[in-house]
Amino acid sequence: MIEIEHVNKWFGSFQVLKDNSSSISKGEVVVICGPSGSGKSTLIKCVNGLEPFQEGRITVDGVSVGDSATNLPKLRSQIGMVFQNFELFPHMTAMQNICLAQTKVLGRSQDEATERTQKLLDRVGLGDLGYKYPSELSGGQQQRVAIARALAMDPIAMLFDEPTSALDPEMINEVLDVMQELARSGMTMMVVTHEMGFARRVADRVIFMDEGEIVEDATKEDFFGKPRSDRAQLFLSKILEH
Repeated sequence: MIEIEHVNKWFGSFQVLKDNSSSISKGEVVVICGPSGSGKSTLIKCVNGLEPFQEGRITVDGVSVGDSATNLPKLRSQIGMVFQNFELFPHMTAMQNICLAQTKVLGRSQDEATERTQKLLDRVGLGDLGYKYPSELSGGQQQRVAIARALAMDPIAMLFDEPTSALDPEMINEVLDVMQELARSGMTMMVVTHEMGFARRVADRVIFMDEGEIVEDATKEDFFGKPRSDRAQLFLSKILEH
């Protein structure tokens, strides 16, 4: 589903991604972890073309992301993206936020979009809150609206960029529960997160990054049980001891 081949990226003279390669199969859940500044968020933003990269190749369902002939808006409409800061329109209700791209991009009628939206609000546990504005919702509720909005486009894959990092601790599980249900349904997912409990429960594989490089790309059993690199061992010892 997603192929990443020898991807390099620079911000000016600083190389933020260094010869990264990996592949994600259809229905696979891959968690990307590592210290802050290791290139995790940049890598998944390259997958749907939000960040350009200078060398290498990324393909999603056979479409080359970096090809100048690729219709990036069309590709992005097929790859759901959930950010850490929700990115909801404040002047629109939850229902309106989720309906908007369905009518504007997919060409659904308002009735079709409303019906699909209600089903998705039910799915993420917000069935009776579609009339509320973002300011009237908790952070966890806003993030679940953002997930529903991404799902409304019927994506072939979902990318999550630290979806719980802006949330109060008691709201984290309500978002992770929705993501866990998504994973069980067979959605292809790349998830940048520090939530190692989620990785242990849900991930098929774990990618560990440090200083712009993929240091480990292993099954979750191998990553948590016997990480190969000293850097991953140190990271896990710090993050799992609390």
